Amino acid sequence: MDAKSLKALIRGFFNVSEGRARYKTIRKRIVESAVIDGIHVCQLIAAMLIASIGLNMDSTEAVIGAMLICPLMGSVLAIAYSVASVDTGFLHESLVGLVVQVAVCLATSTLYFVISPLANTTSALLTNSSATIWDVIIAFVGGFAGALGNSRKQEPATLLAGVAVATALMPPLCAAGYGLAARDLVFTAAGLYEFLINVVFIAFGAHIVFVLLRVPLQADVDGDGIVSADEQAEALVRSHSMRRGLIIGSLLFAVPCLFFSVRVVQQAMATTGTVFEAVDAYDTEMTTYELQVLCPDIVSYRIGEEDTYDLKEHKLVRSIVATVETPKELDERKRQGIERLIRLHVEELDHVTFEVESETQASPSAKK
Repeated sequence: MDAKSLKALIRGFFNVSEGRARYKTIRKRIVESAVIDGIHVCQLIAAMLIASIGLNMDSTEAVIGAMLICPLMGSVLAIAYSVASVDTGFLHESLVGLVVQVAVCLATSTLYFVISPLANTTSALLTNSSATIWDVIIAFVGGFAGALGNSRKQEPATLLAGVAVATALMPPLCAAGYGLAARDLVFTAAGLYEFLINVVFIAFGAHIVFVLLRVPLQADVDGDGIVSADEQAEALVRSHSMRRGLIIGSLLFAVPCLFFSVRVVQQAMATTGTVFEAVDAYDTEMTTYELQVLCPDIVSYRIGEEDTYDLKEHKLVRSIVATVETPKELDERKRQGIERLIRLHVEELDHVTFEVESETQASPSAKK
């Protein structure tokens, strides 16, 4: 195979125009997905309630279900399409629609966390209030896939459901709502930043697909139904300008999360020696063996780091927590003996938790 044939083969593999729906069909899908009516708002509120409860209770199933229900993706893809087609009127409508939806989401999640008696900072909430470069990559690729699905001849429902779960637009808004309920502006800002990172890079990825598909430019400025040569030239200039602004704005917007990503990598290297090398830093294997000798009834033993958010200090607090699972409740003497044994291996241990048939009983020596 010569270079020319190889180039043609590669171009064929990455030909996004193959199987494309008609331009009118693509536009109709995008416009319809961005419409905000009563049903849309009810769907949004229901999804936010489910997501808020899921994050509050660390329920992955509830969060995934909420993301499948959530109709936010439609407005984000509409923003990408309107930029690619230089449709400033539709862009304005899409941006206003997104702002309205964000307001509804924040109001719903904030109200839930104000009312809920169990509202507390869970690991799921913390995860969705700390944007990293990996969130950027997922959002970009998800936006690309979402636009690709919307442009196919077949209905894109299945693909869009997967994109909605992968890009996770709702959880960061839930985290922002929790921050508002707790009157923690830092936490709120972190949640909103992660949400906006997702929006910007979903739109960026989708925009590339629409550009590759060469969606028609909205060049008829005066609305007379006739596109003159001057109007076409002006539309091309505006297209290049908007595209350049989207690229530069997206890259600048991602700068803060790059710093956070560096910190995550540094922490991983400090813990394991390298990012990829798995090290038993807490002698888990040896401790498990010794615990089973001390107490043969022990079902399992695990230890790891747990992040909590200090509302007073406005920072993450990392604790080392050991969990011992037994088939029945242990007496005080046995619990103290187990904890002493664990501390021989892990001097920096913060506390031990004992689990009995899904009921958690914290060790009396746990640090408050």
